Amino acid sequence: MKQLTSLIFYLTLFFISCNDKKVANNSENFNVLFIMTDDLNCDLGSYGHPQVISPNIDKLAGNGVLFSNAHNQFPLCGPSRTSLMTGMYSNQTKHTVLDVDVRQTIPDVVTLGQRFKQRGYTSVRIGKIFHYGNPGTIGTSGAQDDISTWTYTINPYGRDKEEEYKINTLKPRQYGGTLSWLAADGKDEEQTDGIGATEAIEQLEKFSKNGKKFFLAVGMYRPHTPFVAPKKYFDLYEQNKMEIPYSGISDEYLNTLPKPAQASIRWKEDQIKLNYPEHNQLAKEIKEAYYATTTFVDAQIGRILKKLKKTGLDKNTIVVFTSDHGYHLGEHGHWQKQTLFENSTRVPLIFSGPGIPTGVSSHSPVELIDIYPTLTDLTKIETPSHVVGKSLVPVFKKNDLKVRESALTRWKASQHKKEFEGYSIKTVRHRLIMWGKDGKDGFELYDHRNDKEELINLANKIEYKSILDSLKEHISFRITDAMKKPPGLGRQFEEKRLHKEVNYTPGDIHNIQGKRIYIKPFDE
Repeated sequence: MKQLTSLIFYLTLFFISCNDKKVANNSENFNVLFIMTDDLNCDLGSYGHPQVISPNIDKLAGNGVLFSNAHNQFPLCGPSRTSLMTGMYSNQTKHTVLDVDVRQTIPDVVTLGQRFKQRGYTSVRIGKIFHYGNPGTIGTSGAQDDISTWTYTINPYGRDKEEEYKINTLKPRQYGGTLSWLAADGKDEEQTDGIGATEAIEQLEKFSKNGKKFFLAVGMYRPHTPFVAPKKYFDLYEQNKMEIPYSGISDEYLNTLPKPAQASIRWKEDQIKLNYPEHNQLAKEIKEAYYATTTFVDAQIGRILKKLKKTGLDKNTIVVFTSDHGYHLGEHGHWQKQTLFENSTRVPLIFSGPGIPTGVSSHSPVELIDIYPTLTDLTKIETPSHVVGKSLVPVFKKNDLKVRESALTRWKASQHKKEFEGYSIKTVRHRLIMWGKDGKDGFELYDHRNDKEELINLANKIEYKSILDSLKEHISFRITDAMKKPPGLGRQFEEKRLHKEVNYTPGDIHNIQGKRIYIKPFDE
């Protein structure tokens, strides 16, 4: 009888164990590691750049699907991040400037991290996911972080913040909105992003032990200005080998563009000089700093991915890597972002993990708002009805499949007391930019088969009229669709700039003096 009882006991354990294994392999229990960089363009090894050193991002791409034609919805940190985290266009989020809280315009929205939290995941933010001042509010939750999205947060504060006085800058005592850079002393782990990586490693260790499902969002502060990285990363590059593009700076070129397009690449007046020979060496120094900082960020991502694998969590974790928008490094005579050219709209986007094919490159036009429904699809979580992005899972199953015909980007700004608005669509081959309502302020048309740099505006070429007319019809449809209020969104309010006081969300933060303090999360 005792033998029979023992047999039943061990059989019960066996079936429980089998059931647990089934659960462990069930997509409903996939974790998510979401890694987001700030101001990173597609100058990466895996995207074909011959100079930039990015072995860890390249390895991630080799282990997953790389989207070579991914684009943001608004080339400015705040609006882009809000669109990504809500799965909606800026017309729907009502967010087109930096200092806007997501709950100010759409208070009832369910954000990406919030959706996972609703489904029993521990939702953690490390660093910058929603917008806040960089480097101004490093170490805090900023002014626009969303308390409903996270279970708790961690805000690293490093040597780069303490040594701002050492930073080279084009504008004295300004570091974020202008070009600034520093080859720093010390180790990776002393920098803010290095500390953020260490914190992510500790979180992964914790989750590997407690077995809780997690949505871990790691937001890097770099390579956003100031371009700060330890000196060893600068030593990897030869400054004199940096190439500064001189095409796109002449008046002859400018006259081929509509007035708003001209304004978008000439409003950073202090930076235009960098494209002229007399300032060539300074431009090379700045570009070297951007690439050095990119490699530094890559190294921190490598540390995190190494820990993911070491803990065994890689077998059950979806990894997403991206940036909030692209970045000009002198192309079109412009530096930084806020244009509708490829340099500003295009972003790196990589998915890796269980059920995702490896070594695949997709040329399908995709948008950052597609990340939200893709992750909920992969984890079998119901996607909120307000999300208008498209799941990319069909692309994983058949990499040559297109889930959309084009990627839509909007730009709206007031510069030099002139307001203008434009939209861009990028297909597999073409880019059409339309300025003003129904194009009253002009069009741009580029053929990427012959002009990847987007320097030859074909909008007035008779031989391209049929293509132009077709794309005009398509962009009008896309804009109309992006303006529709999504079902289930709830209230919408027009944006108003917020005061810039620090928003303290639960978790780990630093005060103005850099001292670490702690606000108890809701679940403690």
